[in-house]
Amino acid sequence: MPDILRSNPPILACSNLCKVVSTSAGDLTILDDVTFEVGAGQSLAVVGMSGSGKSTLLGLLAGLDEASSGSISLDGADLTALDEEQRAELRGAKVGFVFQSFQLLPGLTALENVMLPRELTGKAAPRATAESLLDRVGLGDRMHHYPRQLSGGEQQRVALARAFACEPKVLFADEPTGNLDTHTGAKVVELMFDLNRDAGTTLVLVTHDDVLAQRCTRRIELAGGRLVGPTEVG
Repeated sequence: MPDILRSNPPILACSNLCKVVSTSAGDLTILDDVTFEVGAGQSLAVVGMSGSGKSTLLGLLAGLDEASSGSISLDGADLTALDEEQRAELRGAKVGFVFQSFQLLPGLTALENVMLPRELTGKAAPRATAESLLDRVGLGDRMHHYPRQLSGGEQQRVALARAFACEPKVLFADEPTGNLDTHTGAKVVELMFDLNRDAGTTLVLVTHDDVLAQRCTRRIELAGGRLVGPTEVG
């Protein structure tokens, strides 16, 4: 298979992945026979036009949704063989998320938002870890502020800190700079790649931004739900 990374063992792999949903007009194929692997510690950009299936693919790889057919392996676990509760447990232990819309809990401070994943999974030192991560993303003096008191860039930095709170094996990012201006987005991207490198985390990134995609080790493109021309970059 030409697009498999040979230098690192795969931490994420999908084979013949399909997603079909029923509509009033009949079955709609969103993903069709998608197969690729990602090596541990690598970064992968998933690009394509709107409606090409990028976010659906991300949701399947992260165990947020179920495939119609095919298989997905995440750090050796077969996601397609797990029930919803088991997938949730696996996500809590091995996965971090950064979304375009930040998805912070409005009733919690920045510190509490970052602490929450460690508290939910029973990991040690949630407060100390959260404080350290917020310092790392430049929000040490804003950790007791609520999301409504933070700018968009600050909220996304809180979301980054939260994503790394449980020391994930894989970070999924869906258009992480989509709601940010160019300057703020660039700062968030630098932080994301710095944290990704320092933690040895694998990054899977959905983006429309070609400059951001070029920062990744690899790039794959979806068109009409199918994988077209996987390309090594970087």
